[in-house]
Amino acid sequence: MPRTMSVSDHIVIRTDPASVYERLSDPTAMGRWSPENQGATVLGERRGAYVGMVFEGRNKRGPFTWVTRCTVVAADPGERFAFRVHAIGVRRPRLRGPIATWEYRFEAVDGGATRVTETWTDDRSAWPDPVAHAFDRLATRGRTFADFQRGNIRTTLKRLKQAMEAGQEPAAG
Repeated sequence: MPRTMSVSDHIVIRTDPASVYERLSDPTAMGRWSPENQGATVLGERRGAYVGMVFEGRNKRGPFTWVTRCTVVAADPGERFAFRVHAIGVRRPRLRGPIATWEYRFEAVDGGATRVTETWTDDRSAWPDPVAHAFDRLATRGRTFADFQRGNIRTTLKRLKQAMEAGQEPAAG
């Protein structure tokens, strides 16, 4: 059975696209909303997101923790933020190669709100499907990464909406 290589979901948040972009384009704050990410460290100069910015994300799933190295590939304020995950490791991201791309799109909707669409794309296209299926089921306790990420995306979007609409400030990073 062929893999699903990309999944997405969206939510409407009662605020403007620029405000949502500002929150989501700060990788150090992602741990506030994501069920797996526990924040990130920006490498090099830290300022607003920019194409080429590199950060290392800290992640946890059950008892397992790992670090990823990511590079921002789109930073269009109020419109789009995206990054590629291209290295992974237990304590440091040593294993290099295409892993995934995460993208966030922001669209103004009626009433001063924003439709936020989060998309995960599996960049492991060189992996044979049977190998990917076996790895995915082990890493996600029986599911495909596409099914697993659907749940993660839904949780992230719900938490983001709740924080944005409650006026909570992101954690300092």
